[in-house]
Amino acid sequence: MIAAAARVARSLRGCLIGLAVALPAPTALAQSATEPLPYREVFYPSSALRIQAYLYQPAGNGPFPLVIYNHGSRPGAERQSRPFPHIARILLPAGYAVLVPERRGYGRSDGPAFSEEVAGDLAQPNFVSRMQLESDDVLAAVDFLASVPFVDRNRLAIMGWSFGGIVTMLAASRSSVFRAAVNQAGGALVWDRSPVLQQALIAAARSTHPPVLLTVAQNDRTMASITTLADILRERNPATELIVYPPFTPVDNPRGRGVAAGHMLFSDQGSAVWQGDLRTFLAKHLGGNPSALLR
Repeated sequence: MIAAAARVARSLRGCLIGLAVALPAPTALAQSATEPLPYREVFYPSSALRIQAYLYQPAGNGPFPLVIYNHGSRPGAERQSRPFPHIARILLPAGYAVLVPERRGYGRSDGPAFSEEVAGDLAQPNFVSRMQLESDDVLAAVDFLASVPFVDRNRLAIMGWSFGGIVTMLAASRSSVFRAAVNQAGGALVWDRSPVLQQALIAAARSTHPPVLLTVAQNDRTMASITTLADILRERNPATELIVYPPFTPVDNPRGRGVAAGHMLFSDQGSAVWQGDLRTFLAKHLGGNPSALLR
């Protein structure tokens, strides 16, 4: 039973297309209270499209395990470039490289924006078709990583939040390259109004082989998009884990009442709650140092 399996957290703390040449020089991130982290802006091909991504390297020469991070939707800001430095801050100290793709239609990547292609009807099949195409962009990143000398391609993981969690599940179900996957509230905002998404994610879970960490807050719009998949995934791989976190109240909810407060747990605002669990899970399956200094 899901209820028996769920572990409730005890506290709430708060173009280089065909890259065969040198990587570009790191770019400094505009940061908050901590030292800037360098990243490299790279481009790689996904079919006929050119995809922008941000590549973070830990200190040293590697080879390092790498985590592909999949962002969520961002209505009204799809063409803004967002390198998600808080993910790098969590993972780099533990010895993981990070790649953050701007899937088609986001940032400076080619292709139509999600809002242009799908509009507002998430119950239509073209919603899932679009998510599958975005998972193509993520799988194309795996080919790109073959040319990055400091990445250990035998130790890859994939993770994502919200729409990025949907893309994570679709990509993980279509490839055997990932040793672990992390789904942070994937589909929680749209599950109840999109039967086609429910069918697609259930089908993906039935085809997913690596262990998956599934996480959600009790006060997200729904927990069903996560808990429904947990039993299916655990049958395929007993190393699958489910964590249901206590209700979360963000300081700022930039999407307002349209987004459940608990969904913001997996933004930078809530990262102190889940970062330890994330690194512990990844260390089990990729190696790494989960006890390295967290911010």
